Amino acid sequence: MLNFDEQRFLRIQSGAVAFASHFDQVIGECIKAGADNVFFLGTGGAAILMQPAAQLLQRRSRFPVFIDMPAELVVTGSANLTSRSIVVMPSLSGTTKESVAMLAKLKEIGATVITLVGHEKTPLGQGGTHAFVNFAEDDTSCESFYMQSLLIALSIMKHNGELADHQRMVDEFFMLPALLLDVKRCFEPSAAAIAENIAAADYHIVTGAGNAWPQAFYYGMCILEEMQWIRTRPVHASDFFHGTLELVEPGVSVLLFKGEDHLRPLADRVEDFAKRYTDKLTVIDTAGLALPGVSADVRQLLSPVLLATVLERVSAHLEVLRDHPLTTRRYYKRVAY
Repeated sequence: MLNFDEQRFLRIQSGAVAFASHFDQVIGECIKAGADNVFFLGTGGAAILMQPAAQLLQRRSRFPVFIDMPAELVVTGSANLTSRSIVVMPSLSGTTKESVAMLAKLKEIGATVITLVGHEKTPLGQGGTHAFVNFAEDDTSCESFYMQSLLIALSIMKHNGELADHQRMVDEFFMLPALLLDVKRCFEPSAAAIAENIAAADYHIVTGAGNAWPQAFYYGMCILEEMQWIRTRPVHASDFFHGTLELVEPGVSVLLFKGEDHLRPLADRVEDFAKRYTDKLTVIDTAGLALPGVSADVRQLLSPVLLATVLERVSAHLEVLRDHPLTTRRYYKRVAY
């Protein structure tokens, strides 16, 4: 595979799922002690990666869940954020300005803070009530954060009496690092072709539904915009027909990410429309990616993980085609803002 270290990938993703029993212990202790809600408080891309876990709890659990922006919450506060709250705070660098400021507020409130970071000797790597450090970098962080947050959500459901077969599902997560590597290998030829399609246009509508939507949002904002300086219009498939459809015409690129949860028909609707009005429709469908031994109910949770793992391959080809390294920035962490 192009510019890819297989052993590094396996090490990082194995590190992410290795936290499963520790997550479960911490969550169990919190709920037993009277925790009455959970907040997912990330900033930027890390915040987007928490959305599938938050959505899972919103739709399948009675345990109250909130997802908010630290930059706003540190100013406004929340009536629901108390000493009985569990707060999940991801930050790859461990130094994200808005999250560090939020951490100080959380300590004043007395909430239990679970930090998910890539670097230990940082404010978030050392400042959480429970700090989970799994080294990762931009090209490996999506899968790591997705899996960690989903494991936390599953533990909450277990300890809230809503998930009888928790251990079976966790056991299947332990299969994922090797399976995801196989997915990457198989997808490599498709990744090269998709990268050529993306490189051929300077504007893309990026869309998806359900738990595939966060990866569509993330890929448009954090990869194509931030790392490739390509203009995008991320739009949820539910909103596609309330404005964005009018921008579709021959030559306009539409990137559609399809997952396997119950919201898949919303993506089908976009696909049916777009293929009639543009010749630049690109569809990435997780249903065509093999995960032998993984149950259907777990697969439904993993659509964003699968999308992240194949899109990393697309990005690797894209940076070469465009002669634009993914690490190149003009402003991000380079100028004051």
